[in-house]
Amino acid sequence: MLKNITQSTAFQTLNANFKGEIITPDMSTYEDARKVWNGMIDKRPALIVRPSNNNDVIAALRFARTSELIISVRGGGHNVAGHATNDDGIVIDLSDMKRITVDPAMRTARAEGGVTWLELDKATQVYGLATPGGVFSETGIAGLTLGGGMGWLRNLHGLSCDNLIAADVVTATGEVVHASETENSDLLWGLRGGGGNFGVVTAFEFRLHQVGPDVMMAFILHDTSTPEAMARAGRLYRDFSASAPDEVGSLLALGKIPPDEHFPAELHLKPFTLFAALYAGDLKTGRSVLQPLIDFGVPLLDFSGVKPYSEAQQMFDADYPNGLRYYWKSINLNSLDDEVIDRIVHHAWKQPSPFSTTDLWHIGGAVQRVNGETSAFYGRQANWLLNLEANWLDAADDAANLSWVRQGIAQMKRYSDGGGYLNFAGFQEEGEAMMRESFGTYYDRLVALKRRYDPDNLFRLNQNINPE
Repeated sequence: MLKNITQSTAFQTLNANFKGEIITPDMSTYEDARKVWNGMIDKRPALIVRPSNNNDVIAALRFARTSELIISVRGGGHNVAGHATNDDGIVIDLSDMKRITVDPAMRTARAEGGVTWLELDKATQVYGLATPGGVFSETGIAGLTLGGGMGWLRNLHGLSCDNLIAADVVTATGEVVHASETENSDLLWGLRGGGGNFGVVTAFEFRLHQVGPDVMMAFILHDTSTPEAMARAGRLYRDFSASAPDEVGSLLALGKIPPDEHFPAELHLKPFTLFAALYAGDLKTGRSVLQPLIDFGVPLLDFSGVKPYSEAQQMFDADYPNGLRYYWKSINLNSLDDEVIDRIVHHAWKQPSPFSTTDLWHIGGAVQRVNGETSAFYGRQANWLLNLEANWLDAADDAANLSWVRQGIAQMKRYSDGGGYLNFAGFQEEGEAMMRESFGTYYDRLVALKRRYDPDNLFRLNQNINPE
Protein backbone atom coordinates (compact mmCIF):
# COMPACT_ATOMS: atom_id res chain seq x y z
CA MET A 1 0.00 0.00 0.00
CA LEU A 2 2.87 2.37 0.85
CA LYS A 3 4.39 1.87 -2.60
CA ASN A 4 1.07 2.66 -4.26
CA ILE A 5 0.57 5.80 -2.20
CA THR A 6 4.04 7.27 -2.60
CA GLN A 7 4.13 6.57 -6.33
CA SER A 8 0.72 8.07 -7.01
CA THR A 9 0.24 11.34 -8.84
CA ALA A 10 -1.64 12.68 -5.81
CA PHE A 11 1.33 12.02 -3.54
CA GLN A 12 3.75 13.65 -5.96
CA THR A 13 1.54 16.73 -5.98
CA LEU A 14 1.39 16.74 -2.17
CA ASN A 15 5.14 16.26 -1.86
CA ALA A 16 5.87 19.10 -4.27
CA ASN A 17 3.64 21.65 -2.54
CA PHE A 18 3.82 20.68 1.13
CA LYS A 19 5.99 23.06 3.20
CA GLY A 20 5.99 20.96 6.38
CA GLU A 21 7.27 17.47 7.05
CA ILE A 22 6.05 14.25 5.44
CA ILE A 23 6.88 10.97 7.21
CA THR A 24 6.47 7.56 5.59
CA PRO A 25 6.84 4.12 7.24
CA ASP A 26 10.23 3.52 5.61
CA MET A 27 11.78 6.57 7.33
CA SER A 28 13.86 6.38 10.52
CA THR A 29 11.62 8.96 12.23
CA TYR A 30 8.42 6.97 11.64
CA GLU A 31 8.44 4.81 14.80
CA ASP A 32 8.62 7.76 17.16
CA ALA A 33 6.24 9.83 15.07
CA ARG A 34 3.49 7.19 15.07
CA LYS A 35 3.45 6.71 18.86
CA VAL A 36 0.77 8.31 20.99
CA TRP A 37 0.52 8.76 24.75
CA ASN A 38 -1.73 5.77 25.52
CA GLY A 39 0.33 2.58 25.40
CA MET A 40 -2.79 0.58 24.48
CA ILE A 41 -2.86 2.27 21.09
CA ASP A 42 -0.48 0.71 18.57
CA LYS A 43 -1.42 1.87 15.09
CA ARG A 44 0.55 2.14 11.85
CA PRO A 45 -0.67 4.94 9.60
CA ALA A 46 0.32 4.91 5.95
CA LEU A 47 1.43 8.53 6.15
CA ILE A 48 2.10 11.16 8.80
CA VAL A 49 2.17 14.78 7.75
CA ARG A 50 3.16 17.75 9.89
CA PRO A 51 1.74 20.92 8.36
CA SER A 52 3.35 24.30 8.86
CA ASN A 53 0.31 26.35 7.88
CA ASN A 54 -3.29 26.20 6.67
CA ASN A 55 -2.26 25.60 3.07
CA ASP A 56 -0.46 22.43 4.14
CA VAL A 57 -3.58 21.24 5.94
CA ILE A 58 -5.65 21.89 2.82
CA ALA A 59 -3.16 19.95 0.70
CA ALA A 60 -3.21 17.02 3.14
CA LEU A 61 -7.00 16.88 3.13
CA ARG A 62 -7.11 17.02 -0.65
CA PHE A 63 -4.62 14.15 -0.83
CA ALA A 64 -6.58 12.10 1.72
CA ARG A 65 -9.81 12.49 -0.20
CA THR A 66 -8.22 11.69 -3.54
CA SER A 67 -6.49 8.63 -2.08
CA GLU A 68 -9.55 7.57 -0.05
CA LEU A 69 -7.58 7.48 3.19
CA ILE A 70 -9.08 7.65 6.66
CA ILE A 71 -7.96 10.77 8.56
CA SER A 72 -6.77 11.31 12.10
CA VAL A 73 -6.07 14.80 13.41
CA ARG A 74 -3.39 14.96 16.08
CA GLY A 75 -2.89 17.88 18.43
CA GLY A 76 -1.22 16.78 21.67
CA GLY A 77 -1.81 13.06 21.01
CA HIS A 78 -3.21 12.51 24.52
CA ASN A 79 -6.71 11.37 23.64
CA VAL A 80 -7.43 8.25 25.72
CA ALA A 81 -9.37 6.64 22.88
CA GLY A 82 -6.43 6.96 20.50
CA HIS A 83 -8.20 9.01 17.84
CA ALA A 84 -4.93 10.81 17.04
CA THR A 85 -3.78 7.89 14.92
CA ASN A 86 -5.06 5.04 12.75
CA ASP A 87 -4.07 2.03 10.68
CA ASP A 88 -3.32 2.57 6.98
CA GLY A 89 -4.63 6.13 6.85
CA ILE A 90 -3.14 9.60 7.15
CA VAL A 91 -2.33 11.44 10.36
CA ILE A 92 -2.46 15.22 10.15
CA ASP A 93 -0.12 16.01 13.02
CA LEU A 94 -0.32 19.67 14.06
CA SER A 95 2.62 19.49 16.46
CA ASP A 96 4.71 21.91 14.39
CA MET A 97 1.96 24.56 14.42
CA LYS A 98 2.75 26.25 17.72
CA ARG A 99 2.53 30.00 17.15
CA ILE A 100 1.04 31.90 20.11
CA THR A 101 0.06 35.57 20.26
CA VAL A 102 -1.07 37.19 23.51
CA ASP A 103 -2.88 40.54 23.67
CA PRO A 104 -2.69 41.54 27.36
CA ALA A 105 -4.73 44.71 26.80
CA MET A 106 -7.65 42.84 25.26
CA ARG A 107 -7.00 39.78 27.46
CA THR A 108 -7.03 37.36 24.57
CA ALA A 109 -4.64 34.74 23.23
CA ARG A 110 -4.44 33.14 19.80
CA ALA A 111 -2.76 29.73 19.66
CA GLU A 112 -2.31 27.25 16.83
CA GLY A 113 -3.62 23.71 17.00
CA GLY A 114 -0.35 22.03 18.02
CA VAL A 115 0.08 24.03 21.24
CA THR A 116 -0.03 22.27 24.62
CA TRP A 117 -1.41 23.75 27.82
CA LEU A 118 2.09 24.03 29.24
CA GLU A 119 3.11 26.19 26.28
CA LEU A 120 -0.02 28.34 26.41
CA ASP A 121 0.22 28.88 30.17
CA LYS A 122 3.88 29.85 29.84
CA ALA A 123 2.97 32.52 27.27
CA THR A 124 -0.02 33.97 29.11
CA GLN A 125 1.43 33.86 32.63
CA VAL A 126 4.05 36.40 31.55
CA TYR A 127 1.16 38.85 31.92
CA GLY A 128 -0.47 37.18 34.93
CA LEU A 129 -3.23 35.84 32.67
CA ALA A 130 -4.65 32.41 31.89
CA THR A 131 -7.57 30.67 30.25
CA PRO A 132 -9.08 27.56 31.87
CA GLY A 133 -7.13 24.47 30.84
CA GLY A 134 -7.03 20.94 32.23
CA VAL A 135 -5.00 19.45 35.07
CA PHE A 136 -2.30 17.78 32.94
CA SER A 137 0.00 20.30 31.26
CA GLU A 138 1.16 18.11 28.36
CA THR A 139 -2.38 17.82 26.97
CA GLY A 140 -2.99 19.62 23.69
CA ILE A 141 -5.26 22.65 23.76
CA ALA A 142 -7.20 21.34 20.75
CA GLY A 143 -8.66 18.06 21.97
CA LEU A 144 -9.34 19.29 25.49
CA THR A 145 -11.15 22.42 24.32
CA LEU A 146 -13.20 20.72 21.62
CA GLY A 147 -14.36 18.12 24.17
CA GLY A 148 -15.24 20.68 26.85
CA GLY A 149 -12.16 21.25 28.99
CA MET A 150 -12.41 20.47 32.72
CA GLY A 151 -9.71 22.04 34.86
CA TRP A 152 -8.87 23.93 38.03
CA LEU A 153 -10.50 27.20 36.94
CA ARG A 154 -13.82 25.71 35.83
CA ASN A 155 -16.03 27.00 38.64
CA LEU A 156 -14.56 30.50 38.49
CA HIS A 157 -14.16 31.03 34.75
CA GLY A 158 -15.91 28.09 33.08
CA LEU A 159 -14.68 25.31 30.84
CA SER A 160 -12.00 25.72 28.20
CA CYS A 161 -14.68 25.69 25.52
CA ASP A 162 -16.62 28.44 27.32
CA ASN A 163 -13.60 30.70 26.84
CA LEU A 164 -13.16 29.92 23.14
CA ILE A 165 -14.14 33.14 21.38
CA ALA A 166 -13.01 32.35 17.85
CA ALA A 167 -11.35 29.64 15.76
CA ASP A 168 -9.98 28.97 12.28
CA VAL A 169 -11.21 25.70 10.79
CA VAL A 170 -10.17 23.92 7.62
CA THR A 171 -13.30 22.08 6.52
CA ALA A 172 -13.64 18.80 4.64
CA THR A 173 -13.83 20.69 1.34
CA GLY A 174 -10.56 22.52 2.02
CA GLU A 175 -12.16 25.85 2.87
CA VAL A 176 -10.72 27.95 5.71
CA VAL A 177 -13.63 29.15 7.82
CA HIS A 178 -13.38 31.65 10.65
CA ALA A 179 -15.87 31.02 13.44
CA SER A 180 -16.72 33.66 16.05
CA GLU A 181 -19.76 35.01 17.81
CA THR A 182 -20.44 37.31 14.83
CA GLU A 183 -19.22 35.11 11.96
CA ASN A 184 -20.31 31.49 11.49
CA SER A 185 -21.57 31.50 15.05
CA ASP A 186 -23.27 28.14 14.56
CA LEU A 187 -19.86 26.57 13.96
CA LEU A 188 -18.41 28.24 17.07
CA TRP A 189 -21.29 26.77 19.07
CA GLY A 190 -20.40 23.30 17.78
CA LEU A 191 -16.69 23.70 18.47
CA ARG A 192 -17.51 24.54 22.09
CA GLY A 193 -17.75 20.93 23.23
CA GLY A 194 -18.85 19.21 20.02
CA GLY A 195 -15.51 17.54 19.37
CA GLY A 196 -13.46 17.49 16.18
CA ASN A 197 -16.44 16.76 13.95
CA PHE A 198 -16.40 19.82 11.74
CA GLY A 199 -12.86 20.14 10.43
CA VAL A 200 -9.23 20.68 11.39
CA VAL A 201 -9.08 23.52 13.90
CA THR A 202 -5.77 25.19 13.15
CA ALA A 203 -6.10 28.18 15.50
CA PHE A 204 -7.95 28.91 18.73
CA GLU A 205 -8.64 32.32 20.24
CA PHE A 206 -9.29 32.36 23.97
CA ARG A 207 -10.57 34.83 26.50
CA LEU A 208 -8.01 35.35 29.28
CA HIS A 209 -8.47 36.09 32.97
CA GLN A 210 -6.29 37.46 35.74
CA VAL A 211 -4.86 34.37 37.45
CA GLY A 212 -1.90 34.14 39.81
CA PRO A 213 0.95 34.28 39.27
CA ASP A 214 0.65 32.50 42.65
CA VAL A 215 -2.29 30.40 43.80
CA MET A 216 -3.08 28.49 46.98
CA MET A 217 -3.29 24.75 46.57
CA ALA A 218 -4.35 21.84 48.73
CA PHE A 219 -2.75 18.67 47.43
CA ILE A 220 -2.71 16.09 50.17
CA LEU A 221 -2.91 12.30 50.28
CA HIS A 222 -4.62 11.14 53.47
CA ASP A 223 -4.26 7.70 54.99
CA THR A 224 -7.64 6.02 54.42
CA SER A 225 -6.75 2.39 55.06
CA THR A 226 -10.35 1.13 55.30
CA PRO A 227 -13.43 1.62 53.10
CA GLU A 228 -15.10 3.39 56.02
CA ALA A 229 -12.28 5.94 56.19
CA MET A 230 -12.54 6.55 52.44
CA ALA A 231 -16.29 7.04 52.74
CA ARG A 232 -15.76 9.62 55.50
CA ALA A 233 -13.37 11.46 53.19
CA GLY A 234 -15.95 11.34 50.42
CA ARG A 235 -18.61 12.88 52.66
CA LEU A 236 -16.22 15.61 53.78
CA TYR A 237 -15.46 16.44 50.14
CA ARG A 238 -19.19 16.54 49.30
CA ASP A 239 -19.97 18.86 52.19
CA PHE A 240 -16.92 21.04 51.54
CA SER A 241 -17.87 21.45 47.88
CA ALA A 242 -21.45 22.41 48.71
CA SER A 243 -20.29 25.67 50.29
CA ALA A 244 -16.98 26.28 48.50
CA PRO A 245 -16.73 29.59 46.61
CA ASP A 246 -16.24 29.68 42.86
CA GLU A 247 -12.55 30.40 43.33
CA VAL A 248 -12.14 26.73 44.26
CA GLY A 249 -11.60 24.08 41.61
CA SER A 250 -11.19 20.63 43.13
CA LEU A 251 -11.29 16.89 42.77
CA LEU A 252 -11.08 13.85 45.00
CA ALA A 253 -9.12 10.73 44.03
CA LEU A 254 -9.23 7.31 45.70
CA GLY A 255 -6.44 4.84 45.11
CA LYS A 256 -3.29 3.12 46.30
CA ILE A 257 0.14 4.70 46.35
CA PRO A 258 1.92 3.29 43.29
CA PRO A 259 5.11 1.28 43.73
CA ASP A 260 7.37 3.64 41.81
CA GLU A 261 10.26 5.97 42.51
CA HIS A 262 8.07 9.05 42.98
CA PHE A 263 6.87 7.78 46.35
CA PRO A 264 8.69 6.52 49.48
CA ALA A 265 8.94 2.72 49.51
CA GLU A 266 7.30 2.45 52.93
CA LEU A 267 4.12 4.02 51.51
CA HIS A 268 3.79 1.78 48.48
CA LEU A 269 0.30 0.25 48.05
CA LYS A 270 -1.18 2.15 50.98
CA PRO A 271 -4.80 3.17 50.30
CA PHE A 272 -5.20 6.94 50.08
CA THR A 273 -7.69 9.70 49.47
CA LEU A 274 -6.30 12.67 47.61
CA PHE A 275 -7.87 16.08 48.08
CA ALA A 276 -6.64 18.30 45.24
CA ALA A 277 -7.97 21.84 45.17
CA LEU A 278 -6.78 25.14 43.75
CA TYR A 279 -7.94 28.53 45.03
CA ALA A 280 -7.56 31.26 42.41
CA GLY A 281 -7.77 34.40 44.50
CA ASP A 282 -6.39 36.02 47.64
CA LEU A 283 -3.78 33.62 49.04
CA LYS A 284 -4.60 34.15 52.72
CA THR A 285 -8.30 33.61 52.08
CA GLY A 286 -7.50 30.58 49.98
CA ARG A 287 -5.51 28.97 52.77
CA SER A 288 -8.42 29.42 55.14
CA VAL A 289 -10.98 28.07 52.64
CA LEU A 290 -8.93 24.96 51.80
CA GLN A 291 -7.87 24.19 55.37
CA PRO A 292 -10.66 21.60 56.02
CA LEU A 293 -9.25 19.43 53.23
CA ILE A 294 -5.76 19.69 54.69
CA ASP A 295 -6.86 18.99 58.27
CA PHE A 296 -8.79 15.81 57.51
CA GLY A 297 -7.23 12.61 58.87
CA VAL A 298 -3.59 11.58 58.82
CA PRO A 299 -1.53 12.78 55.85
CA LEU A 300 0.66 10.34 53.99
CA LEU A 301 2.04 13.02 51.69
CA ASP A 302 1.30 16.74 51.69
CA PHE A 303 2.26 19.01 48.79
CA SER A 304 -0.11 21.82 49.81
CA GLY A 305 0.94 25.45 49.80
CA VAL A 306 1.35 28.54 47.69
CA LYS A 307 2.55 27.72 44.17
CA PRO A 308 2.95 29.50 40.85
CA TYR A 309 -0.13 28.77 38.74
CA SER A 310 2.00 27.21 36.01
CA GLU A 311 3.47 24.79 38.59
CA ALA A 312 0.01 23.91 39.92
CA GLN A 313 -0.95 23.02 36.34
CA GLN A 314 1.80 20.38 36.36
CA MET A 315 0.99 18.65 39.66
CA PHE A 316 -0.34 15.51 37.95
CA ASP A 317 2.18 15.32 35.10
CA ALA A 318 4.39 12.63 36.63
CA ASP A 319 1.36 10.36 37.14
CA TYR A 320 0.64 9.99 33.43
CA PRO A 321 3.83 9.01 31.59
CA ASN A 322 3.91 8.24 27.90
CA GLY A 323 3.41 4.56 27.14
CA LEU A 324 1.43 3.50 30.22
CA ARG A 325 -1.80 1.70 29.36
CA TYR A 326 -4.87 3.90 29.91
CA TYR A 327 -8.62 3.32 29.86
CA TRP A 328 -10.86 5.98 31.43
CA LYS A 329 -14.64 6.32 31.48
CA SER A 330 -16.84 8.87 33.19
CA ILE A 331 -20.45 9.37 34.13
CA ASN A 332 -22.50 12.31 35.40
CA LEU A 333 -23.95 11.87 38.88
CA ASN A 334 -27.22 13.49 39.86
CA SER A 335 -26.37 13.47 43.56
CA LEU A 336 -23.71 12.37 45.99
CA ASP A 337 -25.61 11.05 48.99
CA ASP A 338 -24.15 8.52 51.43
CA GLU A 339 -25.37 5.54 49.41
CA VAL A 340 -23.65 6.79 46.25
CA ILE A 341 -20.42 7.46 48.13
CA ASP A 342 -20.48 4.00 49.68
CA ARG A 343 -20.96 2.36 46.27
CA ILE A 344 -18.13 4.39 44.76
CA VAL A 345 -15.77 3.44 47.58
CA HIS A 346 -16.79 -0.23 47.42
CA HIS A 347 -15.88 -0.38 43.74
CA ALA A 348 -12.71 1.71 44.12
CA TRP A 349 -11.46 -0.82 46.66
CA LYS A 350 -11.44 -3.47 43.91
CA GLN A 351 -9.07 -1.68 41.52
CA PRO A 352 -6.76 -4.27 39.93
CA SER A 353 -3.87 -1.88 39.30
CA PRO A 354 -2.08 0.27 41.90
CA PHE A 355 -1.67 3.00 39.27
CA SER A 356 -5.43 3.49 38.89
CA THR A 357 -7.67 5.98 40.68
CA THR A 358 -11.35 6.69 41.17
CA ASP A 359 -11.93 10.41 40.70
CA LEU A 360 -14.79 12.73 41.66
CA TRP A 361 -15.03 16.21 40.17
CA HIS A 362 -17.31 18.85 41.63
CA ILE A 363 -19.06 20.91 38.95
CA GLY A 364 -20.68 24.24 39.75
CA GLY A 365 -20.20 27.98 39.55
CA ALA A 366 -19.42 29.35 36.11
CA VAL A 367 -19.87 25.95 34.41
CA GLN A 368 -23.53 25.88 35.37
CA ARG A 369 -24.16 29.54 34.70
CA VAL A 370 -23.33 29.30 30.99
CA ASN A 371 -26.33 29.50 28.70
CA GLY A 372 -26.64 26.22 26.84
CA GLU A 373 -27.43 28.09 23.63
CA THR A 374 -23.83 29.30 23.49
CA SER A 375 -22.14 25.89 23.74
CA ALA A 376 -22.61 22.29 22.60
CA PHE A 377 -21.24 20.98 25.91
CA TYR A 378 -24.21 19.33 27.59
CA GLY A 379 -23.07 18.01 30.99
CA ARG A 380 -23.58 21.22 32.96
CA GLN A 381 -26.66 20.11 34.85
CA ALA A 382 -24.76 17.48 36.87
CA ASN A 383 -23.08 18.58 40.09
CA TRP A 384 -20.64 15.68 40.00
CA LEU A 385 -18.57 13.80 37.48
CA LEU A 386 -17.28 10.33 38.36
CA ASN A 387 -14.25 9.21 36.38
CA LEU A 388 -12.72 5.74 36.67
CA GLU A 389 -9.09 5.83 35.59
CA ALA A 390 -7.54 2.46 34.84
CA ASN A 391 -3.79 2.91 34.42
CA TRP A 392 -1.55 -0.17 34.23
CA LEU A 393 1.68 -1.57 32.85
CA ASP A 394 1.20 -5.01 31.31
CA ALA A 395 -0.96 -6.00 28.33
CA ALA A 396 -1.72 -9.26 30.14
CA ASP A 397 -3.78 -7.20 32.59
CA ASP A 398 -5.93 -5.49 29.94
CA ALA A 399 -9.07 -7.54 30.53
CA ALA A 400 -9.10 -7.04 34.30
CA ASN A 401 -8.66 -3.28 34.05
CA LEU A 402 -11.19 -2.78 31.28
CA SER A 403 -13.69 -4.84 33.24
CA TRP A 404 -13.13 -2.84 36.43
CA VAL A 405 -13.92 0.42 34.66
CA ARG A 406 -16.91 -0.87 32.71
CA GLN A 407 -18.50 -2.60 35.68
CA GLY A 408 -18.08 0.48 37.84
CA ILE A 409 -19.71 2.78 35.30
CA ALA A 410 -22.56 0.30 34.76
CA GLN A 411 -23.24 0.13 38.50
CA MET A 412 -23.54 3.92 38.74
CA LYS A 413 -26.02 4.31 35.87
CA ARG A 414 -28.95 4.34 38.27
CA TYR A 415 -27.61 7.54 39.84
CA SER A 416 -26.95 9.30 36.54
CA ASP A 417 -28.65 11.04 33.64
CA GLY A 418 -26.64 8.66 31.46
CA GLY A 419 -24.26 11.30 30.12
CA GLY A 420 -20.57 11.75 30.74
CA TYR A 421 -17.50 13.74 29.82
CA LEU A 422 -16.47 12.73 26.32
CA ASN A 423 -12.79 13.46 26.92
CA PHE A 424 -12.99 10.57 29.41
CA ALA A 425 -15.04 8.10 27.39
CA GLY A 426 -13.04 4.91 27.10
CA PHE A 427 -12.82 3.87 23.47
CA GLN A 428 -16.31 5.27 22.84
CA GLU A 429 -17.30 1.72 22.05
CA GLU A 430 -20.98 2.50 22.66
CA GLY A 431 -20.96 4.56 19.46
CA GLU A 432 -24.00 6.64 18.63
CA ALA A 433 -25.78 5.69 21.87
CA MET A 434 -23.01 7.36 23.87
CA MET A 435 -23.15 10.47 21.70
CA ARG A 436 -26.92 10.75 22.09
CA GLU A 437 -26.73 10.44 25.87
CA SER A 438 -23.76 12.76 26.26
CA PHE A 439 -25.11 15.49 23.95
CA GLY A 440 -28.70 15.14 25.10
CA THR A 441 -31.06 17.69 23.58
CA TYR A 442 -28.20 19.19 21.54
CA TYR A 443 -27.68 16.01 19.53
CA ASP A 444 -30.04 16.80 16.64
CA ARG A 445 -28.60 20.29 16.29
CA LEU A 446 -25.11 18.79 16.10
CA VAL A 447 -26.25 16.35 13.42
CA ALA A 448 -27.53 19.28 11.34
CA LEU A 449 -24.23 21.11 11.80
CA LYS A 450 -22.29 18.00 10.83
CA ARG A 451 -24.35 17.66 7.65
CA ARG A 452 -23.47 21.23 6.74
CA TYR A 453 -19.72 21.06 7.34
CA ASP A 454 -18.87 17.36 6.89
CA PRO A 455 -21.75 15.50 5.21
CA ASP A 456 -19.51 12.59 4.19
CA ASN A 457 -18.16 12.14 7.74
CA LEU A 458 -14.57 12.58 6.61
CA PHE A 459 -13.73 13.55 10.19
CA ARG A 460 -14.99 10.48 12.03
CA LEU A 461 -12.13 9.53 14.33
CA ASN A 462 -13.41 11.70 17.17
CA GLN A 463 -16.48 12.00 19.41
CA ASN A 464 -18.31 11.28 16.24
CA ILE A 465 -21.64 12.77 15.22
CA ASN A 466 -22.96 10.66 12.35
CA PRO A 467 -24.48 12.99 9.73
CA GLU A 468 -26.90 10.26 8.71
